[in-house]
Amino acid sequence: MSGDPFVYQGQELDIFAEARRWKAYWASRVEPWVRGHVLEVGAGTGGNTALLQNTKVQSWRCLEPDRGLVSKLTANVSGLSGCSVTCGTLSAVAGEQFDSILYVDVLEHIEADRRELALAASLLRTHGHLIVVAPAHQFLFSEFDAAIGHYRRYDRSSLMACSPENCRLDPVFYLDSIGMLASVANRLFLRQSQPTIEQIRAWDRYIVPVSRAIDPILGRRLGKTICGVWTRTE
Repeated sequence: MSGDPFVYQGQELDIFAEARRWKAYWASRVEPWVRGHVLEVGAGTGGNTALLQNTKVQSWRCLEPDRGLVSKLTANVSGLSGCSVTCGTLSAVAGEQFDSILYVDVLEHIEADRRELALAASLLRTHGHLIVVAPAHQFLFSEFDAAIGHYRRYDRSSLMACSPENCRLDPVFYLDSIGMLASVANRLFLRQSQPTIEQIRAWDRYIVPVSRAIDPILGRRLGKTICGVWTRTE
């Protein structure tokens, strides 16, 4: 997201807004690193913004390059204290400094992902956190991924390969181990370019709670989503 504004080609934002249990789950896992002055890159329509508000947050900047989404984003976050919206990419906040920078289901949409994270890290204060939540495992890349503009899915090794200078990647963990089985089924059999609302609701209602119970038992080493947190060391 270091270039000019663009038009987001995916249509899944409203559908995944139904996945309230899932959103609460991943948000609870990354919230400890969200603090101070926060930059949310690719904020979309603001569906994730309110989830991560906490008493450690001083200000929140939503950065969204798609002008068509900005008006809805602005309306959706208007009630959040200290929250502002900027239409653009990282160049729009060049020279500013943040304590936490978030990429939630965003990095996989960016072709030059290593360059993107290097630019993001340059905006971090020392001991600040760069947080990525992304789809996991390239072997799960499906028609759905292609339809919404994903360049790739990630694993521990590929996230480590994106590490910016002066940043330490720790922790890295996976979420939704049981949901991974559903992703395998879609990859092998269904090959859907878009899940239905009914499928999202069923996954959120029945699968996510089971994953939430099983993931800690598996040491969060398996799942269809990967989370990585870099800390700037100097």
